Amino acid sequence: MSSFFRGTVILVCAAFLGECVEFFVNMQLARELKEEGMGVFMSLMPIIFFLMILATLEMPVSISKYIAENKRDTHLSLLRHALKLGLQATLVMVVLIAIASAVPSAFSRFPNHIQWLLFAFIPIAAFSSIARGYFMGIQEMGKIAISNILRKTAQLLLLLLVFQLFDYDQETSLLLAIGTLIGSEFLVLLYLFSLFLIHIRGLRNFSNQELTETEARKKLLSVSVPTVGLRVFHALTNAVQPFLIQAALIRSGFTEVSATEHFGVLMGVSMSIGFFPAFIAHSLMVTLIPNVSDAYARLDGKKLHALLHQSMWVTMLYGTVSIFFMHMFAEKLTSLFFASSVAPFYLKLLWPYFLFHFFITPLQAYLIGIGLVKDAFLHSVWSHVFAFGVLFVLGSMPSMSMDGVIIGLNFGAVLQALLHYFTVSKRIGSRVWLLPWRVEL
Repeated sequence: MSSFFRGTVILVCAAFLGECVEFFVNMQLARELKEEGMGVFMSLMPIIFFLMILATLEMPVSISKYIAENKRDTHLSLLRHALKLGLQATLVMVVLIAIASAVPSAFSRFPNHIQWLLFAFIPIAAFSSIARGYFMGIQEMGKIAISNILRKTAQLLLLLLVFQLFDYDQETSLLLAIGTLIGSEFLVLLYLFSLFLIHIRGLRNFSNQELTETEARKKLLSVSVPTVGLRVFHALTNAVQPFLIQAALIRSGFTEVSATEHFGVLMGVSMSIGFFPAFIAHSLMVTLIPNVSDAYARLDGKKLHALLHQSMWVTMLYGTVSIFFMHMFAEKLTSLFFASSVAPFYLKLLWPYFLFHFFITPLQAYLIGIGLVKDAFLHSVWSHVFAFGVLFVLGSMPSMSMDGVIIGLNFGAVLQALLHYFTVSKRIGSRVWLLPWRVEL
């Protein structure tokens, strides 16, 4: 079995278990936080992910790409510089959060003392990302898989522990929900970083080539900066999206509370169910980046075509089956969270959004591997600009409201997937659906 398939199978199996646990996590959160609390929680999550992106500098991507493309004698030096860069990023982010927390209105919508949890989250995210990137690069996907299961399982156990022992008001419940998330990330850090240090000691036994700080930073940041730009844009759009959707709904005639509740149902229930199969897409992404990077560095056109062909067909297979299953059992699936007459309707209407996002993830990994991160960023910008425009215009109409919001989301996903696919095909001279293939590198 090839390293691509072996790594993908390991990650898919582990991710499936993790997503099953995540499903129970979201059910527990929905029951404890209710519609309005779930809306606030889902509004806070994009901000946490945004801080994580800035703290990690997307080093899992840059480190894994470098490790896959270069010989082992330079790995130790690069990792030392990466650790130093991670420490610097942590210090900068801690200062920025401290400045933000001094502004009275910065965290006014969220639970009190949330900034202290964010202070703890920054170094955890920064240093675990370095270890994660290294293990991705050497394709030891078993360690990545275990860390993913550990995170989800620990979060569920912590949630059950804190919510079963006592009853809390909504603000305290929100704070505890975020705390369990960060606590699970801390356990992942302990696991990955301890194994990472063992590997570092092993690298010292070999002859190593020393990279200058300038050279190492250039190699890391040449991938990290555009990737961070892409992820920052995604994080910003995810952070803006809740307010844009709720503003559109209010303009269409919804009350503020009703708009928050519908957003909570959309993101906390329909999106949680619809993106359940996305663990396969994420697993493909993790394995594709080092494999595509290695093949592109060696100008191995046959392997590049095979990877694209395999990843697209795997995505088509599980994507169509997942969409069919969600349509058939929409009512039963959404009822697992809480009773809602609109959640099954939203889930069914969002099928293009889910299906095309399953394609977007591996295609984005492919673009990173062949050095087209800038193109991936531009595709994301254009698709979100058009999607948000459609979303707000149609969502503000009283006759459309949530239907208009969903149309906008679907439109953006379809556009981005098509832009990604045709750009990849043009670069490597391949069409998945047409034979014979051409090799143009």
